[in-house]
Amino acid sequence: MKILVTVKEVAEVDDEFEISELDIDERYLEYDLNEWDDYAVEEAVQTAEENDDVEVVTVTIGPERSEETIRMALAKGADRAIRVWDDDLETAQFLDVSTKADVLAAVVEQEQPDLVLSGVQAADDSFGATGVALAERVGFQWGAVVNSLDLDLDADIAAVRRELEGGVEELTDVQLPAVLTIQTGINEPRYASLRGIRQAQQKPLDVQTLGDIGLDGDVTHSPVEITDMYEPESEGDATVWEGAADETAGELADFLRDKGVVDG
Repeated sequence: MKILVTVKEVAEVDDEFEISELDIDERYLEYDLNEWDDYAVEEAVQTAEENDDVEVVTVTIGPERSEETIRMALAKGADRAIRVWDDDLETAQFLDVSTKADVLAAVVEQEQPDLVLSGVQAADDSFGATGVALAERVGFQWGAVVNSLDLDLDADIAAVRRELEGGVEELTDVQLPAVLTIQTGINEPRYASLRGIRQAQQKPLDVQTLGDIGLDGDVTHSPVEITDMYEPESEGDATVWEGAADETAGELADFLRDKGVVDG
């Protein structure tokens, strides 16, 4: 069995930052593995540990910088990794869901996995649509927002529990091959051990261009365009009192009375 896990490097922004043209200035960004994808990696690795002959492959769309993030997935137990990037992807202003789904679908066609796991959403854009769009591209069954997974490899069935709106949960069987988007809390992602980090440096990381996976630069064309980037103005003011509690308690009480929060 082969499990393909889609992973993404996401940017974390400092509390104080500056905007440069249509993006946040690179000086204020730090990069890490997307939280939801971390749970997807863990679910795949646990499946491999519990069953014989399971290969875990991770795939990302990202520049050379993202290899450090991908190797963290390898350090946690994935067997090999694929990174897709070239000049067309580099120069694209915006990689929308459609583009990502097309690129990942081409990798699925090459790898022929039995199961694809993806995080429910990414911490940067929060679209939450790439996994389902990928399933549509490759014609796989799918299950979204999965918070429990039980695989029957003999029957090629994934018994899943899914979060729905209003606190409702759905129990359903999904026929493999399938794409499942994994919710946080389904497991407890492991830390990468020092031994795992060292071993990750020896595991295969295959860098492919769009041409290598049978696509061309047209796949990056998108109807979505970024026209502006700005920090929204605050809709409210905060009042801060400095000093010891016995010194500021009276000021706070007067403030609350003025606002009509308390009487008298």
